Amino acid sequence: MFDHEMRDAAERVLFTCRKHGFKVVTAESCTGGLIAATLTAIAGSSDVVDRGFVTYSNEAKREMIGVPWDAIVGHGAVSEPVARAMATGALARSGAQLSVSVTGVAGPGGGSAEKPVGLVHFGAARTGFEPIAEHHVFPGDRDGIRRLTVITALTMLAKLAER
Repeated sequence: MFDHEMRDAAERVLFTCRKHGFKVVTAESCTGGLIAATLTAIAGSSDVVDRGFVTYSNEAKREMIGVPWDAIVGHGAVSEPVARAMATGALARSGAQLSVSVTGVAGPGGGSAEKPVGLVHFGAARTGFEPIAEHHVFPGDRDGIRRLTVITALTMLAKLAER
């Protein structure tokens, strides 16, 4: 399941976080825990990974990590405001200094003209900094979209750790 590129991205996060003394928390929807699983597939990752939240439903996003209902209703679960709120909520509910969040449409169904299959919104937060967000529309099938989402999220984490 974890290919070379995923492992390399995870190792970069672990190395960078160790260098700066950071812990990481994940908040995942469309990846269902794959970001945390990719990190924890590497022996010794427990000194960096604090916890992971799998918030697949809207209720889980609200209850577990405090995503405001008006963000979900006003923008939809797959949106920048929700991704930002997921990242900040996970950070606030953990012992970590860095967080990353993902919410998207992995397919094969569920897409629309405004939110096509492959659309993923990312959020990332670091203690003492404003949260960041970005989005991508990835090509491919469900597995491919989720793989690219994991790599992108890990890359965001590593860059945020170096800020």
